Amino acid sequence: MKDIYILAIESSCDETSVAILKNGNELLTNIIATQIASHKRFGGVVPEIASRHHTEQISYCIEAALDSAEVAVEELSAVAVTEGPGLVGALLVGMTAAKAFAWAHGLPLIAVNHMAGHLMAANLPDSDGSIEYPCLALLVSGGHTELVYVASEGDYKKIGETRDDAVGEAYDKVGRVMGLTYPSGKLIDEMAHQGNDIYNFPRAMIKEPGYEFSFSGLKSAFINLVHNAKQKGEPLDKVDLATSFQAAVLDILMAKTKAALKEYPEIKTLVVAGGVAANQGLRERLAQEITDIKVIVPPLRLCGDNAGMIAAAAYTEYKKNNFVELTENAFPSLAFDVMDEY
Repeated sequence: MKDIYILAIESSCDETSVAILKNGNELLTNIIATQIASHKRFGGVVPEIASRHHTEQISYCIEAALDSAEVAVEELSAVAVTEGPGLVGALLVGMTAAKAFAWAHGLPLIAVNHMAGHLMAANLPDSDGSIEYPCLALLVSGGHTELVYVASEGDYKKIGETRDDAVGEAYDKVGRVMGLTYPSGKLIDEMAHQGNDIYNFPRAMIKEPGYEFSFSGLKSAFINLVHNAKQKGEPLDKVDLATSFQAAVLDILMAKTKAALKEYPEIKTLVVAGGVAANQGLRERLAQEITDIKVIVPPLRLCGDNAGMIAAAAYTEYKKNNFVELTENAFPSLAFDVMDEY
């Protein structure tokens, strides 16, 4: 039987990444060109700068992936690419490169939802195990916070999401107020393990039915506390601030996730994925509080944006012959809500 090689491209935000996946279970290479150094001085991602960096790096990343995997172009079975959600300009760079490569080499094109990619990273061999269905996914990143019910492979249904800020966005904004370097999620997580939850920040929507999240109130409460203390000349302990903030975040995430697991007792696997899944505090809470079903959290290197996860999601679509025309494009609408369309 002929081996299936999928070359995948990810460019939704500030990571230019190209991966090659063999037969859906062997990640041969996962090249990632990060832009953190360029965006750090601005305290966040600047879309125009991100697009320019993608344009500069995409060809080099494709060449590096093929060289690293020792795979010839003639061996490839398909090209996959993130079509959204994400920064529109950044998405267009990846989509254009993928279409050009597919056309030049006569390969079919697979368009992948970025969040489906995060979810399916759990199926890559370096993760804790393969997904058993039905599955519940908690997807937490800089741009998204959502719960997704997965009845079977490729059958995604979003059951809840944030009404305002994503959890990763809240971490970065709080970090900026604390004077921490961007991205600040890892620093806050480290500090949170050293202090005490003394500021008692609000746990928004925990008692409300459903699976919607909200982090803007928590963020505002944090900012107001810091600003008021500064005006009064009162000292605040940054370590305790980090501990109190993270305690509120984790209480919210865990409460909603456990409520969903209770409503859907048929769930066999909980997947927690996305950039915030790298948070050690979240991993510890999952290990302590959810012990009766399989829990898969991808390894740290697969939590952030990477093309390996896009290849994993694309393999599901490849098996269904779910290809798109080379006229496919990255659309601004994909930056908002497309998971329900899968």
